[in-house]
Amino acid sequence: MKKKQFAIIGLGRFGTSVAKTLYQMGYEVLAVDADETRVQDFSDEVTHVMQADTTDEDTLKALGIRNFDVVVVAIGADVQANLMTTLQLKELGVPHIVAKAKNPLHGKMLEKIGADRVVYPERDMGQRVAHNLVSSNVLEYIELSPEYSIVEVTAPKVLVGKNLVETDLRGRYEVNVVAIRRGEQLLVPPQPTEKIMDKDVLFVVGANRGVQRLEELE
Repeated sequence: MKKKQFAIIGLGRFGTSVAKTLYQMGYEVLAVDADETRVQDFSDEVTHVMQADTTDEDTLKALGIRNFDVVVVAIGADVQANLMTTLQLKELGVPHIVAKAKNPLHGKMLEKIGADRVVYPERDMGQRVAHNLVSSNVLEYIELSPEYSIVEVTAPKVLVGKNLVETDLRGRYEVNVVAIRRGEQLLVPPQPTEKIMDKDVLFVVGANRGVQRLEELE
């Protein structure tokens, strides 16, 4: 089975992080930026690095951008270049376009011109930091929708020694434990009779109000 090929356009903090991670996972990655210095600094980090103005259709064609399975538009500061690049990619028939947005209005514009997925790195990181500030137990937080989230949380002491039935997390907090990580072991799905142990990590999904109440447990 042929591995996916990725192109990352824009080598700011978000773009470089995505490009490096994909390359380290073994994928072929083309990184593109209009800034020559950024391109030179990144020359040994991924499969190919190119300096190019991606708002230009002919330039994108020359890059062979249509051959990539996924293109990530990670241009941050220049909103016009972000939008124009996304539009050009859509018109060229790129199979899957992921675009970075600065705010909801920008995100709506990206969706209207054809982005398959819009991401908000600053907002998402802000949410994770905020939840971590509320509780040191929170390891990861992902918003699934405006009403529901999934959280990775170190088992609160008040739950240790109880099994999942006894904790009644569904009844009390409207959340479900979908997995438990215990050292190198991952229990998916955990049995209702599974006792929560000290240092267990719970993967919990549910309504935001319930997730928040769970985070506040000591």
